[in-house]
Amino acid sequence: MKEQTTAKRNVLPYVFIIPCLLFIFTFLIYPIGNLFYYSFQNYNINAPYYNGFAGFGNYMKAFTDDPLFFKSLMISLKWVTSQVLLQCGLGLLLALLLNQVFPMRGFFRSLAFIPWAISGVITSLIWSIMFNEHMGLINDLFMKLNLIDMPIAWTANISTVFKAVVVAELWRGIPFFAITFLAALQSIPNELYEASRVDGAKRLKSFYHVTLPYLKNAIVLTTLLRTAWEFNNIDLIYNMTGGGPAHATTTLTMYVVELAVKGGDFGYGSALTVMSFCVLMIFSITYLCATRFGKESA
Repeated sequence: MKEQTTAKRNVLPYVFIIPCLLFIFTFLIYPIGNLFYYSFQNYNINAPYYNGFAGFGNYMKAFTDDPLFFKSLMISLKWVTSQVLLQCGLGLLLALLLNQVFPMRGFFRSLAFIPWAISGVITSLIWSIMFNEHMGLINDLFMKLNLIDMPIAWTANISTVFKAVVVAELWRGIPFFAITFLAALQSIPNELYEASRVDGAKRLKSFYHVTLPYLKNAIVLTTLLRTAWEFNNIDLIYNMTGGGPAHATTTLTMYVVELAVKGGDFGYGSALTVMSFCVLMIFSITYLCATRFGKESA
């Protein structure tokens, strides 16, 4: 009897995690496995007579017979680099400002974090109206300041469309860094700043020798997460430009949407998604090893 009770106690924990394992398998493992499977298939719902095993044909096509693949990949790298660097820098600046003591600090903190709570669809609508050629606030403001002579179609002009979507995404993304950095700043002991002042260190030196080392893990984690999120960003670009004009804002993720969701070519789209997964995985591993995330510096 005692042995049966012990056996039940040993088995019971595994019974409780079965629903969680089923959930993970259904919504994570199976979709990923399915994605890899279709990446080796010719699977186009608009041309079913060509469907069948393709081997590495989809991958070879991306490197040898699809110039838009490299173009969209370069746009993705440009998009991610500009977004992560600008969001991180401006987010750190905002966090340092909000960490100061001033009247109505709580109100201004809440105000600064509002963009992060707004969905990408609403954000894209707000900025599409602001960038509108005929009634947009941006054109009206710039013309009053004599910065431009006539209204500009910001999201329809190849020379300005990328900058426009970068600004819109910056507005939404900066609060994420600000929130994380502000939490990390509040964990830094004040005694360290007092000691640095006693030693004659100015604000810049205190920032470099005290603040940045304490923010290292927060910076690494936020930039890594934001890199993955921005690489897979779809909602804002899709709603503001649809990848245009002339594929000027067609990131690799947008290109997959055009191929698979709009064009029905799920085989080739799956192959591009697998390559995106590999790019992010290699970058993540390399970045974490290079920055020694979670390890104390010697």
